[in-house]
Amino acid sequence: MHLSADSGWRMPAEWARHAATWMVWPSNQAQWESGWRVSLPDVQRDFARVAAAIARFEPVRMVVDPSAMASARALCGSNIELIELAVDDSWCRDSGPTFICHPQYGLAGLSWRFNAWGGKSQYDLDRSLGRRILDHLGVDGFSTALCNEGGAIHVDGQGTLITTESVLLNPNRNPGIDKATFEACFARYLGISKTIWLPGDPEYVTGDMTDGHVDGVCAFARPGVLLVDATHEHGSVYAEVVRENRCALEQATDAHGRHFELLDLYEASAAVDQHAEVFCASYTNFYIANGAIIMPAYGIAADQNAAEQLAQAFPGREIVPVRIDAIAHGGGGIHCITQQQPQVQP
Repeated sequence: MHLSADSGWRMPAEWARHAATWMVWPSNQAQWESGWRVSLPDVQRDFARVAAAIARFEPVRMVVDPSAMASARALCGSNIELIELAVDDSWCRDSGPTFICHPQYGLAGLSWRFNAWGGKSQYDLDRSLGRRILDHLGVDGFSTALCNEGGAIHVDGQGTLITTESVLLNPNRNPGIDKATFEACFARYLGISKTIWLPGDPEYVTGDMTDGHVDGVCAFARPGVLLVDATHEHGSVYAEVVRENRCALEQATDAHGRHFELLDLYEASAAVDQHAEVFCASYTNFYIANGAIIMPAYGIAADQNAAEQLAQAFPGREIVPVRIDAIAHGGGGIHCITQQQPQVQP
């Protein structure tokens, strides 16, 4: 298919109706147990809980490495579709395709160049996962030489995209590539007319393997309204990162010229394992499923506060907390391990 700047392809907002959610079953024992010092069976139980929560609302398609089919069958149950494909790691938001829709051509996918967040882990298999998922579905796909991950972008479905400079302009991904190149790509493939660039984590002080993905910074509740990661800390390097990103959002306007309404979503600081190399305590790393919000939970009092804030931001959706203590040790949350496949309108 020929693709121009006004191609008609769009990336729907996450709250648009889904046909399914894609996930990848965790099987990289060395990464989880040696790298992040957390039990792989515990991680798998967390993934199974997330999948079961989502499956109440929409189909779940779980990619499983051939070596891990037994554990996936044992823990996922019959209502999770298991798809055998060789993989390196389990962060489907980043290694999977970005699904896009067209009023005439229907569903397609965009496969970004994936290099495991700047070469931080193995990715020989994951670099082709987006294309293989699209082949499994039998849908058309596009590819780009630009390095990106799904967790690095949020869209509102009305032409606005938010991302971070510390990820997309990082020399470990896109040396020499400027903002204009990305903005042209977003316009052509995702239907974006306004890209908002946040600083992210420019000094790389948080230890986040992603270098500052936007899905740990903020998330759209609806066009013009953002839930923003917040902290009760003062004076820490993390608090400064939070402050700088919030400041950028306060000054930004979306594709329709609106300033954002910002809703604070305070992190789960009491849950952080101080001995962990990295720990994702961001409640903004939730996932919007059909009729529900699947939110990270840690078994602390702050879970209830986050659930109440999410209920106010998403009236009419069921708020479903899922414990992710083991997943959090890998530096990610529920949004990081999920990828929505939009429902194509007939």
